[in-house]
This record gives sequence, structure tokens and C-alpha cells, in this order.
Amino acid sequence: MSIFLCGEAFHSYSIYMYVLESIALGIVEGITEFLPISSTAHLLVAEKLLNFRDDAEIYTVVIQLGAILAASWFFRSTILDLARGLVHRNTASTNFMKAVLIGLIPAGIVGLIVEFTVGIPSSLTLIGWTLLLGGIALLLTERHIDTKPIDNEANVDFGSISLKRALIVGLSQCLAIIPGVSRSGATIVSGLLSGINRPTATAFSFYLSIPIMLAASGLKLITDHDEIGKVSGGSAGLLIGTTTAFVTAFVVVGWLLRYVQKHDYKPFAYYRIVVGAVILLFM
Repeated sequence: MSIFLCGEAFHSYSIYMYVLESIALGIVEGITEFLPISSTAHLLVAEKLLNFRDDAEIYTVVIQLGAILAASWFFRSTILDLARGLVHRNTASTNFMKAVLIGLIPAGIVGLIVEFTVGIPSSLTLIGWTLLLGGIALLLTERHIDTKPIDNEANVDFGSISLKRALIVGLSQCLAIIPGVSRSGATIVSGLLSGINRPTATAFSFYLSIPIMLAASGLKLITDHDEIGKVSGGSAGLLIGTTTAFVTAFVVVGWLLRYVQKHDYKPFAYYRIVVGAVILLFM
């Protein structure tokens, strides 16, 4: 009888821990997805610290769906306006959607090739270096645009995203396949260097993330759905983490758009450099 009770208590404790771990990882994803600090790197490090089982990395990819849905909901009015503009052949809407499409194509092609060939690496040493070097790149970019004539208006101006600028941002997004580089970091940095102001580069990064991350999560669910049962907490843990990521990311998106109206990305650059250095020291 005592053995049975101990077994039940241990089972309840395990479920409780899985729930807490899923919530913690959901918060990490929601906070880091749209900041230029790499959500994938933070999730992989957090999973290793928690001894969280995710052998096929399906949790790491699919949980991002919560953050992407949050961005979609946050921008729902603008997305609907763009859709109406496309139906009525509005020039501004058509040009912006062309820019988004051009920005998506390079990463989509490279992502599929990597997924079905070599796979995506997840070495902590690699993450440490990419966080560190990415932080230096972000810091140098901010210092460069401080001394370079650039459109510094505080408002989002999608008209400033030419097809050439969209292609530059799209090509840079390919680097985000490497954990630690940061998809938002790569797109924002390339956008700033191409002459787009911070609010516009940040907003464009959001819009690029929606279709590409929806596709990545959907593809992962199709190809590796059998692995869900092997993840800590199973499908319930994945659902809890995704829901938590949705709520957290919704708050972060609004905060970040307000932040870039008056501030630069230097604090995130310093953060990346410190975290990358710490990881490399421990490794």
C-alpha cells in the first residue's frame, strides 16, 4: 500500500514538474522570439538546464507557433487591411506583399534544404559563439547608423521597403537557421544597414516571421508528429508551452514596438555578448 501511495505521489509530482517546465519554456519563448537575442538559443539552453527531453527538437520548433499566433493577432487589423488592399489592387498593399514574398523566398529554400539534408545543429559551443558574434555585429550596426544619414523618423514606413531592401533582409534571414544567430536579429540588422528606420525594420521582421514560422511549425508537426509522445510532458506539455508563449509574446510585441520609437538595440547587443561569453566559459 505504501509503495502504491509513493508511486502515485511521484506520478503527481512528475506531472506538476512537467507543467512548470512547460510554462517556464513558454515564457522564455514568448519573451525572446521577437527580440534580437535568439529564441532558439534560449530554449535549447533552458531545456538542457531543466533536463527537458526533446530529442527531435519538435518542442523547440512548435512552441514558436504560440508567439507567431500572438504577432498575427496583434497585427490582425493591418493584415486584414492588406488583404483588402490586395483584393482591390491597392498599390501600397501590393508592393508591401511583394516585399514580404521576396523576403521569405531565400530562407524558405535554404530552410527546406537544411531540414532534409544535414539538419539543424544545436551545439552549446556554437550557440555561445553565435550569440557573442551576433551581439558584436548588432553593436557595430547601431554605432554605424548613429553616424550615417538614415531615415530616423519614429513611425513605421512600409513604403521605404524597396524590393532590393526586402531581398537583402530575406538573404540575411537565412543565417537564422544557425541557432543563436536570431531571425529577428538578422532581419533587423540587415534592415537597418539597408537604410530602413528601427520601427519599420522591427515591424517588417514581425511580418516576415508570421508565414515562415507557421510553415516551419507545420512542417515539423507533419514530419515528426510521432516524436511528440517522447517530449517531456507530451502533447499536454506542448499545448501548455504554446499557450504560455502566446500570452507572453503578445505583451512583448506591444512593448518592443513602443521601445524602438525612442531607443536603440545596444542593450540587447551587450546582453548577447555577456550571455555568449558565459556559455563559452562554462563549455
